[in-house]
Amino acid sequence: MSQSEAVRKHKEFLFPAVSMYYAEPIALAKGEGHYVWDDQGKKYLDAFGGVLTVSVGHANPHVTAAVIKQVQTISHTSTLYANAEQSNLAEKLASIAPGELKKTFFTSSGTEANETAMNAARVATGRLDIITLRHSYSGRSLQTLAGCGQSGWKKIPLPVAGIKHAHAPYCYRCPFGAKDDSNCSLECANDIEELILTETGGEIAAFMAETVIGSGGFIVPPKGYFARATEIARKYGGLYIADEVQTAWGRTGEHWWGVDHYGVKPDIMVSAKGMGNGAPVAMTIATPAVADKYPGITFATYGGNPVSMAATRATMEVIESQNLLQNCKTTGAYLGQRFAELKEKHALIGDARGIGMMQALEIVSDRKAKTPDAKAVAVVFEETKKRGVLIGKGGLYGNVIRTGLMLNAGRSEVDEMVDAIDAGLTLAAKVANTASTSNATNA
Repeated sequence: MSQSEAVRKHKEFLFPAVSMYYAEPIALAKGEGHYVWDDQGKKYLDAFGGVLTVSVGHANPHVTAAVIKQVQTISHTSTLYANAEQSNLAEKLASIAPGELKKTFFTSSGTEANETAMNAARVATGRLDIITLRHSYSGRSLQTLAGCGQSGWKKIPLPVAGIKHAHAPYCYRCPFGAKDDSNCSLECANDIEELILTETGGEIAAFMAETVIGSGGFIVPPKGYFARATEIARKYGGLYIADEVQTAWGRTGEHWWGVDHYGVKPDIMVSAKGMGNGAPVAMTIATPAVADKYPGITFATYGGNPVSMAATRATMEVIESQNLLQNCKTTGAYLGQRFAELKEKHALIGDARGIGMMQALEIVSDRKAKTPDAKAVAVVFEETKKRGVLIGKGGLYGNVIRTGLMLNAGRSEVDEMVDAIDAGLTLAAKVANTASTSNATNA
């Protein structure tokens, strides 16, 4: 097989920090529905969706038609002029957003959306400090990188003040010693109060959290977490920023927004990724009380771009017409069942977790010690690739397999993905046993 010219040029002409998956990276050249093809002609099930970004399938006919029609009509206006696509989408979002959220500022990425939210909270409250979570990821600008809770993303100087990191609601690795959800007393949420009283002046601008911590390994907070965390934040003057970059658009099942599973109402909410089925689009939606205080004049060259707006509206129409909120609930339950079965079969799986079509496996070499095993994940990655399935990874230790099948995936796609992961875990166990035997012999 000849080497991909796209991969070769990527290595030669792009920043080295723009890293690629796999020992031998691939270049994707075509996508249709749940599948993609590399430039060598090999077909793969896309079980990560460009990091949970392709929501309703590659080259979805309805979304594609809407984009083509809009490009042929008008493709750019900037935010200096109104356009119907932007205004109509903002109206639609206000009708489905939780609580009193009403006014939207559109941008092009989750970074911009979170940056806008953090600035809005600071201006609206007149305060500086923002509480974010350990293990979290919020973007690649200076302010959002400062908000990240993973060292791997923070390798550049970050001269940004006013960010405090609370304990993550990481039930599998509970920093307060709870063995599982059954004896959880929400100490991770309660600790936010002491953090505010010891690390700030006793007042904050906001508490900002991903509804499910994405890059950190699909960490799902326990029930009651957000109710308690936001209660504390508001007690000390803070707003609640819900980061729905990965969890929105029905991905968690049943609801448009992941936060709806927790029964809390944000003051500000952001989203991006799956919003436009791959179009570069993001949003920050806020209550009028917050939005109306944003100062002066603000501008986004590509914010509210008519093409991105059309792609988003068409994506939402597919979600509605195909009842994908329910599909994510039912198919996600089946995926959770399959992952639970994998956990019973493979000792390498320390935790199987997730919600809807956002589920993960945390891989460990020792279940009792919960020792992260990134090497085993690497073996699984190569084997699933060999079998024509693309998955994701994450977690602070690089030991979490993340999956993001599309919202319209069914049992057949779940089975294809899980069977490939099953084979990868079987191989990873064999590799580990061989290495252990070799080490014992050499000793």
